[in-house]
Amino acid sequence: MPLADRVVLQRSVSYFRNVHSTAALESAGHRVVNSFACAWVCGNKLFGSLALVKHRIPTPKTVLAMAEDSALKSIESLGYPAVVKPVVGSWGRLSALLKDQDAAKAVIEDREHMFPLYQIYYLQEFVRRPPRDVRSFVIGGRTVAAIYRYSDSDWRTNTARGGKAENCKITPELDELSVRAADAVGGDFVGVDLMEGKDGLLVHEVNNTTEFKNTVPATGVDIPGMVIDYLISVQKR
Repeated sequence: MPLADRVVLQRSVSYFRNVHSTAALESAGHRVVNSFACAWVCGNKLFGSLALVKHRIPTPKTVLAMAEDSALKSIESLGYPAVVKPVVGSWGRLSALLKDQDAAKAVIEDREHMFPLYQIYYLQEFVRRPPRDVRSFVIGGRTVAAIYRYSDSDWRTNTARGGKAENCKITPELDELSVRAADAVGGDFVGVDLMEGKDGLLVHEVNNTTEFKNTVPATGVDIPGMVIDYLISVQKR
């Protein structure tokens, strides 16, 4: 097999290492799962939200602000509590729950002294949901597994922060939204994060380098094996 005709599974969780190495691999003629285009969109929460909205996928109300004053006004328009997240980041790091105006002013003022990337204010409504969220896994256009994620001590449910994983039944609604979200970002193998809103499921993020070490024991689904089978099928095309 020619070196420039291989399927490569990208597993770097660093956004910047991921997109740069993927660009280099694709330039050399490799098929990368997931592609540079997918990584570029998924690795930036704003780009991901724009892709979801473009494809009419329900997502939390989101506002973008570029300055301290406009960020504070935007939070007022969303209502308290609200959430501010870095546009690039994982595991819930530097995401903050803004419970009132004083908290918002303190967090936004602090970010004005950080690296410019953190002065892009990505603001979302705080979705009134059960004390959990949902992570589904899509491989080759098929939802293969899903988990509920709980936390006893944090409003963020990331398992990397100590959240607990429990099997979640794949309903028709969950399957449809997960597959549509994967298609919206051009993903071959992605994790889709959803929340149970009052009117149904909302997709708030799609992860291009999704982790699954806690999902396999919770669901009994052999995600690594399914990914390898998918890569082999792609290679044979």
